[in-house]
Amino acid sequence: MKADLSGLLKAHFGYEGFRPLQREIMEAALDGRDVLAILPTGAGKSLCYQLPALAREGVTLVVSPLIALMKDQVDQLTASGVAATFLNSTLAPDEMRERVLEIRSGECKLVYLAPERLMSGDFLSELRNWKVTALAVDEAHCISEWGHDFRPEYRRLRELRAALPGVPAIALTATATPRVQEDILKQLELRDPAVFLASFNRPNLNYLVEPKRDATNRMIAHILGRGKDSGIVYAQSRKRTEELAACLRRAGIPALCYHAGLEPNERARNQEAFLRDEVRVVCATVAFGMGINKPDVRFVIHADLPKNIESYYQETGRAGRDGLPADCLLYFSRGDVAKYLRFLDEIPDQEARDAARAQLESMADFAECDSCRRVELLGYFGERREEESCGGCDNCLTPRETWDATLETQKLLSCALRVKQAGGHSVGLRHLADILAGSQAEKILARGHDQLSTYGIGKEHSAAKWAEIGRQLVRKGWFAQDKGRFPTVTVTREGGELLRERRPVSLSRLMAVDKAVGRRAGEIECDMGLFEELRDYRKRLADEAGVPPYVVFSDVTLRHMARDYPADDAVFLKIPGVGEKKLGDYGEGFMDEIRKWVESHPRVEFSPLAPELPAVPPVPVTKNDTTVLSLDLWRSGKSIDEIAKERGLAASTVENHLARAVEAGEEIDPRRFYSVAEEDEMRAAMEDYEDPALKPVFEQLGGRISYGKLRFFRALEARKAVVAGS
Repeated sequence: MKADLSGLLKAHFGYEGFRPLQREIMEAALDGRDVLAILPTGAGKSLCYQLPALAREGVTLVVSPLIALMKDQVDQLTASGVAATFLNSTLAPDEMRERVLEIRSGECKLVYLAPERLMSGDFLSELRNWKVTALAVDEAHCISEWGHDFRPEYRRLRELRAALPGVPAIALTATATPRVQEDILKQLELRDPAVFLASFNRPNLNYLVEPKRDATNRMIAHILGRGKDSGIVYAQSRKRTEELAACLRRAGIPALCYHAGLEPNERARNQEAFLRDEVRVVCATVAFGMGINKPDVRFVIHADLPKNIESYYQETGRAGRDGLPADCLLYFSRGDVAKYLRFLDEIPDQEARDAARAQLESMADFAECDSCRRVELLGYFGERREEESCGGCDNCLTPRETWDATLETQKLLSCALRVKQAGGHSVGLRHLADILAGSQAEKILARGHDQLSTYGIGKEHSAAKWAEIGRQLVRKGWFAQDKGRFPTVTVTREGGELLRERRPVSLSRLMAVDKAVGRRAGEIECDMGLFEELRDYRKRLADEAGVPPYVVFSDVTLRHMARDYPADDAVFLKIPGVGEKKLGDYGEGFMDEIRKWVESHPRVEFSPLAPELPAVPPVPVTKNDTTVLSLDLWRSGKSIDEIAKERGLAASTVENHLARAVEAGEEIDPRRFYSVAEEDEMRAAMEDYEDPALKPVFEQLGGRISYGKLRFFRALEARKAVVAGS
């Protein structure tokens, strides 16, 4: 099966190797397992069910929440020589009937449907006429009321599972908290699932934050400097998206807006214009994005502060899905925070209101931080990053200047202590700032804080500057800030020691504008003149076919063409993204364009590219791999259940870690894993199958022996066979 997957990958999709976790997910699916895969945008989620669909008999049903996304996926699959179709409300009755007949006759490998279509009328009974062998649920977080895009119709998918007993399911999403993950498992009734959770890191994205001063003019300059690149500008209101799109058009940048207030037809036209490169920029509210499969978005700009880090991560994740470098630029102002806080006061439920405030402050802290933004972002999702500098954010590329803030720190900490000593309650940062600046505000006079020894000793700075310094002290851990509508601060033990010992303090200056953008992961040097020619040629072909340009070839593929100058079929087929179908459809035309270019331009030589991905396993697992963490605990004498509890994993996941370790060449005593009787049962069951999928073996054994033990046994037997053969 492994050789088949690699062959299918190259033949249809034009790639030599898999991205992280893709092969493991596919193999689990082909073993007949239920699977939950949480992979970031751009990590190749769709391929995790598309390729297994080609490797197995029958039809794979794909549940997708957006009609536009269905058509896009089917266009791309068809261009790659994969028999796929969709059924939704855009089809005329005659075309719907024709497609259903094609599916019944076995002509289609993948069928995309919306959950509403599946649950309408007697559609579930129609499925019995199809040979459905797998179910894929895309954007699976929609099934959870705790998800960021809950859709009640997804809840009925358990009826689909009941109508297709024994058909394995794979659920996929880019963002799912542990609570949402559990809800997906429960609502889809995934049985003994293989769960895969990838890193949230997107190394090709460059995170930049700039102050929101003269932001529109600087945004225009930034976009004009990006040549023909496509991008998304997010704003918080419909009116603002319209204003920004008008400003960009006046500056000569083709731009449209997208928000829920537009007529559906106009929204669809604007989205299609963006996908087909008719306009470079779409200015949008958060209503835009989930159905966008455009891989070559080179920048995402937030004109306003997102309300939480989850939204920021999801929206920036629409940039650079092809793995090439992309910029994520946020314009930040504390005024945005103050404005949103007023809106949050209207939330009736106090718990929900406090949670929203905490999320907003976390977003503001991210914007103001002076440390590596990638570390901060991943840390929010519970992922630790060891490197101190990522080389792909403004704070790492252009570290901020520091200044001696010893005196200012002492004044702020002392002021907080003086308020406390005066017998009053703790106050917020802005109150401390007003005391130091000598404010005559009623709140200061009414509490007698104008009588404190620290009153007015900080008139060299504005109250806003003092508040900004105070927020840095919170992030340093010298102030503790509580939650709630009016968060107060208290001096921490570390802050008290710092003050008593009069230790020197350096703080970072405010963020600067126009920060450096360095060379980042995923960059592919190429002959840019030829690249632009190929891009224009691709656009003409796409327009003739009525599809977005990336359906023909991605920018990644064009860049490889523009550095390798392929002149015959054999070389052209080696270009990443070129499969046999696309070679036949487009190879001659693109090679003609390349030959014409070379006749009038010199060839450019380039330094070798770093390998895009490591070779596909088996390779020894590394010491930072989650597999080895489980293996080390196992070797320390802990049981499967103990490891699972300590690591917060399912026991089946730990079993799969140990099976992977055996596949990677690790020595593990099977007697601690399963008994002699279980081993005899597994051997007898597997003798009935040649290169078996695990699901029929699991079912033959009545579910008495877990998938993890079966995989472990199979890996151990395979290694024994290799050793015996050598």
